[in-house]
Amino acid sequence: ADPAQHPLFDGSDSVKAQLSGPPRLYLGAKFNMRMRMVAPYLVRCVVVEYDEDKRIAWRHPLRHIWRYDLAATDGGTKVTESFDYAPSPAAAGYERLGVPDRNQRAMEASLQRLKVLVESRATVF
Repeated sequence: ADPAQHPLFDGSDSVKAQLSGPPRLYLGAKFNMRMRMVAPYLVRCVVVEYDEDKRIAWRHPLRHIWRYDLAATDGGTKVTESFDYAPSPAAAGYERLGVPDRNQRAMEASLQRLKVLVESRATVF
């Protein structure tokens, strides 16, 4: 829920920094992120789903949705990241450009980075 932390584990290496928005996201929150894919650009996103410690999803200006689902497990939390491009008018173009496959690889890398980040911050009692 802290968008400033996203560049630390982004597996696509395209998320660079939070430019504006609240320090902690909530349903309806708007935030701007500095991005870079070939060239730098800015995206203004809005949180469209939020359930504390269970789910957060935000809509990109092209209407696709990035989502993180969290589920408590024995000894930790299962995190699932998804990219829903169906609502986007660019969906057919995404498929032609191979965006879903590229995003799948980036999500796998993000989840690995997130695991390392969380485990490095964990306190053992």
